[in-house]
Amino acid sequence: METIRTVGLTRAFDGKTAVDNLNLSVQQGEVYGLVGPDGAGKTTIMRLLAGVMKPTAGDAWVNGNNTISDSRELKKQISYMPQRFGLYSDLTVQENIDFYADLYNVPKKIREQKITELLAFSNMEPFRDRQAGKLSGGMKQKLALACALVHTPKVLLLDEPTNGVDPLSRRDFWKILYKLLEEGVTIFVSTAYLDEAERCTRVGLLHQGKLIISGTPDEVKNNMRGVLVEVLCKSPRKVMDALISRLKPLSAGLFGAKIHLLLEGEATDALRSVKDSLRDMAVDAEAAIVLPSLEDVFISMSMPQEGSGSHG
Repeated sequence: METIRTVGLTRAFDGKTAVDNLNLSVQQGEVYGLVGPDGAGKTTIMRLLAGVMKPTAGDAWVNGNNTISDSRELKKQISYMPQRFGLYSDLTVQENIDFYADLYNVPKKIREQKITELLAFSNMEPFRDRQAGKLSGGMKQKLALACALVHTPKVLLLDEPTNGVDPLSRRDFWKILYKLLEEGVTIFVSTAYLDEAERCTRVGLLHQGKLIISGTPDEVKNNMRGVLVEVLCKSPRKVMDALISRLKPLSAGLFGAKIHLLLEGEATDALRSVKDSLRDMAVDAEAAIVLPSLEDVFISMSMPQEGSGSHG
């Protein structure tokens, strides 16, 4: 069953297009990851789907509700967690959740049980009486999620929920999201972390307001043309620049001390050309064919016009 659908969804600001003709379909009970760098249009799409912003053109439906004409009913069935969720630092964890329960008109007779479930669900029960301002970054995000879930939404819209959160807290946050999936909640999440995108049922890569590819993580990776060669060496940036000049790869990226080169042709030929170039350059390095990551795909697809891109 289709839970989120957009047709030609477009939003412009002062003549600049932030979301460009977005056609998207998200099925019930899946987690869909919208991936892209800052300024790609992720937040604008979230606001359009939440019905807090009107499109310049096109339409969107969430759980069968048009985001503009059915906005009143829409808001009963979704929960939108923006990057800066409105927690009140001087209120306790319990008081913050109570506040959002009041906003969503959660009946008193089911509220106490619901809040107890949410606190246990997010491992926040021991911190029920702690002020929100005294929580760690990861705990604040879990509290924000608990507030967003207090009215039992059918669709959860999360705008970069783990941005700036430590890796351990990010992992815990995703464990909670997986539990929600088991309850049939549809999750639409934006992220700049490519490793998080790997956790999604399906992902969409967004570049300059355009959806450049959508599918399961494996489908997206298999869609990348070319052969990926990984080079491990000293002074990787200098070596990468030299290899780009020599080999003219489809794309190139830095991953710590490793260089990823995307080359056309057969795998054996591509690897041989890299090794020959390294030998001619008198560079002591290891080179091998590797499977692409989503980050490799994004670099190759978002920068095709330049022939190369870098990731430091």
